[in-house]
Amino acid sequence: MAQTTAGEPSVKEPTTRRDEPPRPLARALRRVRRTRRAVWLALLVAACAVLAQWVIMTPPLYFDPYYVWLGARDWPDVPLTQWPFDEVPHQVTRIGLVLPARLVQDVLGPGQAAYFVIAALGGCAFFAGTYLVVRSLFGDLAGLASALVLLINPFFTMTNPFGHDITWSTGVMLPDMPGAGLFTLGMAALIVAGRRTGRAQTRYLVAAGLLMASAFLVREFLAFLFLPIPVYLWLLRIPWRRNITIGVPMVAVLAVNLVHNAVVWGDPLAGLLSAAEHGGQSRDYVTRELALRSFLRAMHDWQPLGTVFVGLLVLTAVGCAVTRDRRLALVLVWFFTLALPLTVLSGVLDPNSISLRAWLPRYWFAVLPALLAGGFGSLILMARMLPDGLARRLRVRTVIAPVLAVALGGTYAVSAVRAVPDLPRDTAWNELRGYLGDHGDIRLICADRRLAQTLTFYTRDMWGDPIWNGEIRDFPHYMPQIPRNALEGPMLFTRWRGQESPIAAGWRPAPAQGWTLMWHSSDNVLQLWNPPPGAAD
Repeated sequence: MAQTTAGEPSVKEPTTRRDEPPRPLARALRRVRRTRRAVWLALLVAACAVLAQWVIMTPPLYFDPYYVWLGARDWPDVPLTQWPFDEVPHQVTRIGLVLPARLVQDVLGPGQAAYFVIAALGGCAFFAGTYLVVRSLFGDLAGLASALVLLINPFFTMTNPFGHDITWSTGVMLPDMPGAGLFTLGMAALIVAGRRTGRAQTRYLVAAGLLMASAFLVREFLAFLFLPIPVYLWLLRIPWRRNITIGVPMVAVLAVNLVHNAVVWGDPLAGLLSAAEHGGQSRDYVTRELALRSFLRAMHDWQPLGTVFVGLLVLTAVGCAVTRDRRLALVLVWFFTLALPLTVLSGVLDPNSISLRAWLPRYWFAVLPALLAGGFGSLILMARMLPDGLARRLRVRTVIAPVLAVALGGTYAVSAVRAVPDLPRDTAWNELRGYLGDHGDIRLICADRRLAQTLTFYTRDMWGDPIWNGEIRDFPHYMPQIPRNALEGPMLFTRWRGQESPIAAGWRPAPAQGWTLMWHSSDNVLQLWNPPPGAAD
């Protein structure tokens, strides 16, 4: 305090009372500073996942994703014994996907925006989960590199059957990505719990149990990954009694699921029964030898860049043998625990009764984060095993490793981007939405069932409000010829690309037969044709 002379008023220096609450902006800045770097990087990865989905912009797809959407719309009154739910009850009994979809529909409306959000949440869980689990094992750089490898891989970019699709993943409302993402987040929590004690460890173990059990509510066969939980804890040096800590929340989630199924469908085991009954004779050619090679086929036959994951598995096995590191052993347990039942149930037991089509890449999404962790971890650990003198002399860590990382990463990125042909996005569908909004006089559109189901989203605006109220009349695309009642109005047509079979064994509307083109999209993906006069007579 400044001294004053007699008779001179004292001037007090400004002070801040300790009990005065900080201003809102100061509190927010303080909270930001306290937030861990891992949280910000995970949010960055999630934002990149949403951006990637926006760049791809796959339109809402038909069949399984569409039936999940309908099930969410109708929940809890989902008639499992009526079409179309009787054909795919295993899709609509997955309440880990159906209930969030219903919630988002209630908030955003039954339109394309809600569909986009649900698909984006699944992508965020998967890619951010990959970053977090690899980061928890081998650091931020390995975690970010792993997330990037997945984001640009054709398995996650070539998802649009109106262009060229490999598998349905990013931007598609199916259980594979969200289920794998939830389990991976649970594994990240479990790994972090291995470095904590007391209440902190308890919190992470409870979170791991909740996340893993939630993954089962999305994708049933992920329950195979629950079997080695005691082994996970042993490898992470977590006390044996902690199996109870992680098991209690898992049992609680299962109990909620059983109660829900009993109330909604009248059978607490409805979900398990529908999953167990799913399968049978496959449309694809299957032998025991082909089933044994399911992982190699899924990683190689669909797209050559998928072979990267086979290489990561080999690298992980070599790294584990050389380093004897428990983290690599954890990764291998994770992979083989799922790989063995997937392979066996894909036709090894009985080629004429297929429960899981493990030759499809999306069935392996739940182990891809493990392979990335193992591959990057093996490189890091084996590089650390080099003698310091040799490493400095060869400049392994300062020159060779960064140069190789940039060269290999750049080559992979360029190859991944070049593998993606011109992306049609949903441009054609948005243009059709605008056309229908301006042509309310069209009262009927005929289409094969795949086109018809996607069309239902584009007769509404982004939020689900109707902009066209005509009738959509569909027919199965595998019919040998177009049914007569589908010739009573304009026909929506596309030349199916990707893996999809053509309409009616290759039928196309031809001007020589009297068909007239009413409209087509700017990229010519979609066309609307008027049938010949009297064609329906």
